[in-house]
Formats: sequence, C-alpha cells, structure tokens
Amino acid sequence: MRVPLSWLREYVDLPAGATGRDVQAKLISAGLEVETVEQLGAGLAGPLVVGEVLTIEELEGFKKPIRFCTVDVGKANGTGDPQEIVCGARNFAVGDKVVVILPGGVLPGDFRIAARKTYGRVSHGMICSARELGMGDDHDGIIVLPPEHEAGTDAIALLELVDEVLDIAVTPDRGYALSMRGVAREAATAYGLPLRDPALLDVPAPNAIGYPVEVADPTGCDRFTARTVVGIDPGARSPIWLQRRLQKVGVRPISLAVDITNYVMFEVGQPLHAYDRSRLTGAIGVRRAEPGEKLTTLDGVERVLDPSDLVITDERGPIGLAGVMGGAHTEIAEFGEDSGTTEIVVEAAHFHPVSIARTARRHKLGSEASRRFERGTDPLATSAAAQRVVDLLVLLAGGHAEPGVTEIATPSQPRTITMAADHPDRVAGTVYGRETVVRRLQEIGCHVRGTYADGFTGTSGQEVDELIVTVPSWRPDLSYPNDLAEEVIRLEGYENLPSTLPRLPSGRGLTDGQLLRRRIGRALAGAGYAEAPSYPFVGTEVFDQLGLDGDDDRRRAVRLANPLYDTEPVLRTTMLPGLLATLRRNDGRGSHDLALFETGLVFLPKEGTKNGPARPPRLPVDRRPTADELAAVQAALPDQPRRAAVVLAGARERSGWWGAGHPETWADAIEAARTVAREANVELTVRQAQYAPYHPGRCAALYATDAADGTELLIGHAGELHPRVTKALGLPDRVSAMEVDLDLIERAGTGRVSGPRVSTFPVATQDVALVVDGTVPAAAVESALRDGAGDLLESLRLFDIFTGPQIGEGRKSLAYALRFRAPDRTLTAEEASAARDAAISAAAERTGAILRGA
Repeated sequence: MRVPLSWLREYVDLPAGATGRDVQAKLISAGLEVETVEQLGAGLAGPLVVGEVLTIEELEGFKKPIRFCTVDVGKANGTGDPQEIVCGARNFAVGDKVVVILPGGVLPGDFRIAARKTYGRVSHGMICSARELGMGDDHDGIIVLPPEHEAGTDAIALLELVDEVLDIAVTPDRGYALSMRGVAREAATAYGLPLRDPALLDVPAPNAIGYPVEVADPTGCDRFTARTVVGIDPGARSPIWLQRRLQKVGVRPISLAVDITNYVMFEVGQPLHAYDRSRLTGAIGVRRAEPGEKLTTLDGVERVLDPSDLVITDERGPIGLAGVMGGAHTEIAEFGEDSGTTEIVVEAAHFHPVSIARTARRHKLGSEASRRFERGTDPLATSAAAQRVVDLLVLLAGGHAEPGVTEIATPSQPRTITMAADHPDRVAGTVYGRETVVRRLQEIGCHVRGTYADGFTGTSGQEVDELIVTVPSWRPDLSYPNDLAEEVIRLEGYENLPSTLPRLPSGRGLTDGQLLRRRIGRALAGAGYAEAPSYPFVGTEVFDQLGLDGDDDRRRAVRLANPLYDTEPVLRTTMLPGLLATLRRNDGRGSHDLALFETGLVFLPKEGTKNGPARPPRLPVDRRPTADELAAVQAALPDQPRRAAVVLAGARERSGWWGAGHPETWADAIEAARTVAREANVELTVRQAQYAPYHPGRCAALYATDAADGTELLIGHAGELHPRVTKALGLPDRVSAMEVDLDLIERAGTGRVSGPRVSTFPVATQDVALVVDGTVPAAAVESALRDGAGDLLESLRLFDIFTGPQIGEGRKSLAYALRFRAPDRTLTAEEASAARDAAISAAAERTGAILRGA
C-alpha cells in the first residue's frame, strides 16, 4: 500500500515538521512494515509553469517530426513575451495548455534546462511529459492540462509534484491497512491525535425504490448496497488532484467514473464497481456460477466459471466476478465527447473472504479489489463508500443522485471477546495495568466493558478480572484474547518489552528417534543418495497415475481447507509423488543418473473420519498445556507416521577407465532399505509381493520383527516401478523406489547402536551351492541357512544364481559364501564343517534344498 503523506495529512493533523521518515518510524513502532519512503520531486526546481500554445510550425527535412512552437508562459519568463520551444511530441494543438520548464529549471535526475540550438532553431525551455516530471512511465506525449488553468501558473504546486510516499507491506491479517482510512487510524494512534474518519458520512436510509438487487447466496454476500446517479456529463474528466492521488498510490487514471471508484477504494478500503445502467438488463443478482457458464472480464479474457465462483448477474447471466473483476459487457465507456454513459449504478458489497481468495487464485486474476476482500473488508462501510462515490460523481460529473437506496444485509451481531484484564500482562511478561489495556483497545476502535459493580469507569468501582470487548467491524482479524493482547503490546511498543533470558532446563540431548533419523540421513548420503525434500501437498490425480486400486487406503487423504494451489488440495499419504516429481524435473534438465532420498511425514486420516477430524482446540500461551489439552490436540490431528523413501534412475555406478558400471535395479532399492534398517540394528526379511506402484514381478515386501513382542511388522516396500506408472508420470523407462516406515523400524530396533564385533581369531569360509525349486525365494533359503548355522556364523552372502538344463527345468542354483568365526578361539575344520552341514540341513528341511553335486 502506497501512502502519500499529503493525502494522509487530510485525515490526521500531523506535526508540521513531521517528515516521511518520522511517520515511517512511528508506524513501524506500531507494527506496520513500512519498507521505503519515496521522495517525489527530489531535485526538481522551477520555473515550471503552465503554458498556452500560441503557434505551431512544422519543421521539415528531419528523420522525425519536429515542431517549433511559441508558448505563452505569462510573466514567468520575466518579459511576458511568448517562449520559443522546439518539441517532438504531436499530441497537442494550438490553444492547448501544457507544462513548460524554462531555462534555469532542473528536472528529476539532475537534468538541467538551458536555451540551446537544436534542429536549426533555439529552444528556450522544454514542454514536459509525465515521465520527465516523475509522474509515471507515460512517455507517449506531453501533458495536456484542462483549459481553465491560466498561463504562468506554478505547475509544481498544481501537479503536486513534491511529496513523500510511504510504501507499506501489508500483512494478511491487517487488511484494514490497505486504505488511507486504516493507515490514518494507525498514524493518529501513534501520534496521539484525533482522526477525521472519511467513512463518517450522512447516508440516507434504505428504501424500496432503489435499483433492484437479488442476493441468492447470503453466505457469500452478506451486504449489498446499490446507488444510482443520473444526468452525468459524458465529457467530464478526472481533475488533476484526483489523477495525481491515484498516480501516487500506483494506479493509472482511466476515466472519471472508474477513477472515482478506485479513489474511494484506496480512501475507505471498500472496493466498488460502477455499471452503465443502460447496459444492465433487469435486477442485479448475486449467486454461484452454474457449470459451464462463461464471462468475459474487463481484461478481455473469456473465462469458464467454476460452480463455486460467486458472480454478479443480470437477467442475461453473469456480468462480473464478484469481488475480483467486472465484466466487459457492462463496462462504463471512457468519458469523453462520444461517451454515452449518463447513468451509473454504483455497487458496494461485502463478500466472504475465502470465496473471493479462491476465485482469484483459481482464475489467476489478482486485483486490487480481491486483494482487499480476501483479507476482510469493513462490512459496515459499504453504505458510506457508495455515498462517497455518489458525492464525487455529483461534484465532478454534474449528475444528481436518485433518491432510491438499495441495501440488502444479513442480520449479524457484533463480535465480542471476553478477556482477563491482565491477560496482555501475562503474555508480554510485563505490567500494563487495566487503564492502559482499556485505553489501547479503545484507540483501535474497540468498545470495552468491564464487569465492575457500578459499570466500567476505569478509575473507580470494584475491579474484577474480565473485560468484554466488542471488536470494530473493520478488524476481522481480532477473534481471540491473544489477538487483543497483541494489539496492546504493539501499541505500547515492542521495543519497550523487557529483555529477559529464558530459564532453560538442563539439556537431555536429542531423543533416540532424532538420533536414528540423523544416522539414517547420513547413511543414505554416504551411500550416494542426495536429499531432496518436497512439499507435502499433492493432487488427487497422482493416485491414478500411481495405479492405486479404488479401495487403496492411500487414496484416503486429508483435504486442506485452504490449499496453496487448487491443483494440490490434499496432504500426501506416500512419500513417492514428491520424490518422483523431483526426479522427473532433474531428468528433464539433463541429469539422468539420479539417486534421491527424503525423510518426512505422511498424513493419514484417523479411522472413522472422512477428511480428517475436527478443528483442534487453541492452546494457552501463558502456561504449559496440560496433558488433557495436548491429548485433545493430538486427537484432532491426522496420524502422521514418519517415512523414508528413495528413488533411483539411470546408472547406479558409472563406467570409466576403472571398469564397467551398472544401471540401477530393484536390488539397489532393497539395499537402500537395508541401509536404513542397519542404522537401527534391524534385520530385514525380504519377500516377493504385489503392491502398486511397483512392477508385480519386481516388488519386495520388507518385514522386521517387533522387539517388544516378536510379531512380524510390514515396514515397507521396494522394487521397480510399473511401466504404466513411469509413462503416466513422465519418468524414464526404468525407475526403482523404496519407502519404509521409520516409526516401525524404530519399534523393531534395539534402541542401541553397537559397533561391529572385531575378533582377533581367523575366519573360516565355507561355500555352498543349493538347488531349489524356481519359486522358492532366495530370502527363505538364506533365513534357513542363518538359523541352522547358529552363533558361529559371522556373515552370509549370496554370490551366484544359476539356471540351466544341468540342474533341471524350473529349478535354480543358489551359491552362498558362509563366514564362521568364534570370538574366543580359532575354529577347527570340524567345527566349521559341522556348522555348514547344520545350515544345509535346515535349508533342506524348510525349503527342499539339495546340495548341488550331491
């Protein structure tokens, strides 16, 4: 929000010597983010005057049109004689009033003006454009002033060229500061001065003869005011003061009616819209759009409306996107000689903020109006804003207001908040006292009642603990006692809060779970994976792309009430969409050998809830929440298990002078799961499975044993993605992935990290090749070998798989290397062979394995 200091002084009698920097400091102290103070007209020096063009001579023989003009500048040149000036602009004629800077003057940017010879003539000055004067970027031609201004008039004062403009970054909770009225209120409070509220106008009472309005959706539009002005002069144009104020706040003047509605919007904070009554058919309506309806907005774009869009209509259909942008069909023609607009209907309404925000985001159509509506406007300001527009139209366009006043309002009660009088003291850790709290709340427009025996007086009566605060209509952000406490604290000054060091309990370090997650991250990074965190928001179409069944639990996602993007309205139930999107993006930019990982939360609705539980309770800020309060919050949240996931594509090891590399495979994804599990001292059992989005023949289910009760836990899956999934997601042809539940891994772990056992005694190695049926998983054979070998087995490694006619159709040979070692002695050959034979016996008994060659 750009705030010209000259305009601000119209509502607050700021000290005469107060500069923009002074006001900036005051507003910053009050909590507004004033980013810069722009000095308009810095370096500008006269004489800069109004001139009347007397003659124009077209000079020939040059590459571009050049005109030699004589201009009456009154007595500004000291002689009263016409001033001779060379000019290249062509948008003026004899008799026009223009802005002239005479020799000796200085334009912004230290551009000094002197008499000089150019194009064969001597130019004594310059006729100025808006950009040359620092009024804007328009450089299409020079400024043509209204004819009523006399030649020789000081143009610096006339055009208000010297001013200071504060640029305020308005946070979403302070929508009232998107108006001169709101900023003036803050300035008045900061300086302790009275405010001249521009919304305090005499407004006629509603009656039955106003322009007809029908509101079909009172939830989306709870207040609608319509006024009509007729007999408007089509040739009326915006006066200079109105144009300059709009330019200073960053808006280009367009036409008188549009300029007036924009002016009142910036003044009062209430967006308005003006309709050409001759282009309206029947009553104005407010409703939700119907499927397939279309509207061409003022920017000339035809838009397909969504059923949740709130629209303004007449008998023919939509004529505007409510609170966002009007329609082209009812646009007021630019005022001028040929304009046919003589009757204007003024709309001032209050719309539901969330509805407007979603419509603006859906159509990618942000506007000054939607920016205010989505932050919350003052519902009680509609009548005053409409009256202000009517007054200005009557004053500047020569019209008169019809007696009809339409106002449709949904009955509502003022919002009240009950707050302990010392609540701001407890929040801030200092003592303000009741009188200060009440005074500050009254300064922001609150009505405060205290439950005193003889009513609230502020100085007498029996004090009690509670204040009943009625919130002003222009502060929709005030809903809870903490909001009121924040107002008291900011007005008293954040810089005045005492500096106290917190008393920290003795540290206990990171929890076991935090340490485990750090170890996992380091282990995966050490294995060659790059961490790639992603946002937890996804679109529901990704579940179809992943090939999930219709009854898959992962389709039950928590839907956000106000998503950042309409295309990603739910929270993820699996880690893979974000990682795969990152892989696709990097692959598309030329990085084809990728290994990415992420650890984070997924969000699963609790059983019995459709889209997640109800709103959680608000926790106190002046004490630690109780166990019951924390339990209530936890009960209101979805389940949030922590996961780890990896995705791989391209080469796992690159080839080079050192030898051949190899592409990633499903085995690398399984090994990544083992890498994660090893950090928790968990041994994984791998079994073949069918689980979307993995290829049914290249998918593994990963199991671990619960350390508490010995039950088997399914902790995740790994494998190669199905070709249909890679095609749907635009991924490389071969992609592998893994996702495991870290909470279950922690539950299966021992909770301790132990280093490898190092023995000084030699190892005894025994190789064994077993022939099994082709359907027997290698993991089942390995498990049997481990159990049969006993405690002497140090490690077991599958180093070869062979199939062929030598061992029979439908059978395979699995060759394992078994390493035996004792911690306290050197094993004999007999002991190693006995352990090997026991392992083979166990495998034969459980899997039907036969020793190859036997």
